[in-house]
Amino acid sequence: MAKDYFHGWYFKCMTSNKSIAMIPALHRCNGRETASLQIITDDATYNIPIHNLEFQESPLFVRIGSSIFCEKGIRLHIHTKQIHAEGILRFKELTSIRYDIMGPFQFVPFMQCRHRVYSMRHRIDGILTVNGQQYIFRNGIGYLEGDRGYSFPSQYLWTQCIFPNGSLMLSVADIPLMGLHFYGVIGIVIIDGQEHRIATYLGAKPDYIRQNTVVIKQGDYCLTAKMIQKHAKPLNAPEHGKMSRIIHESLSCKAFYRFEHHGRILCKFVSDRASFEFEF
Repeated sequence: MAKDYFHGWYFKCMTSNKSIAMIPALHRCNGRETASLQIITDDATYNIPIHNLEFQESPLFVRIGSSIFCEKGIRLHIHTKQIHAEGILRFKELTSIRYDIMGPFQFVPFMQCRHRVYSMRHRIDGILTVNGQQYIFRNGIGYLEGDRGYSFPSQYLWTQCIFPNGSLMLSVADIPLMGLHFYGVIGIVIIDGQEHRIATYLGAKPDYIRQNTVVIKQGDYCLTAKMIQKHAKPLNAPEHGKMSRIIHESLSCKAFYRFEHHGRILCKFVSDRASFEFEF
């Protein structure tokens, strides 16, 4: 493990009208190891320092005290002066992707940040209570990913959205590698069970990035994502292993997406349940 290091997991959970995401993370800076749990809701964020975090990667299993985060679900039991959160969620029908989202870049050493997608979409059942607010999941939906490395990119965008017949995720980041910089692209669009992959290692390049909008072109494919109404809340992010950077995530915001192939629209929609980070 590198001297400066972080490893975090993002559990997004949606009821019919509410969203909540939980981010357990381990971080190391200057030889000192710490852990945290961040919880983001439609209205607030909570950053909870944790004394001890244990994890295994395959199958994913993260333990914080008596709280568990894994591919089968979540058992939450957190009580501090800031937050009282507890409940049990069960995950079913996880949607994995065909191969590692990083492609050949998973083998490149010294990468600033590596991404992993565990499930593009899955069913959630159960109940959570956070500071008196109840989240009831009856055939709810979820998304699960992870990041590891030593820092988030200096400039990046990330968006994720589950829509009626599919799910998508897209990330575009300024990647420093061996003294050079390039825009790295990774993305998955699943429509009616069919996976479409957008990635640098497949020829994807940003055609436009500004004003909360990105257009990615890859051969005859074109993917557009635009955050229409920001609803951002602050989150801590890693910088050389230390969670000292503040980023802003809209857990549930209004966004527009269009995905085309050979000029034919494969999907086009506006969602008010999209997640978006635009750090350009």
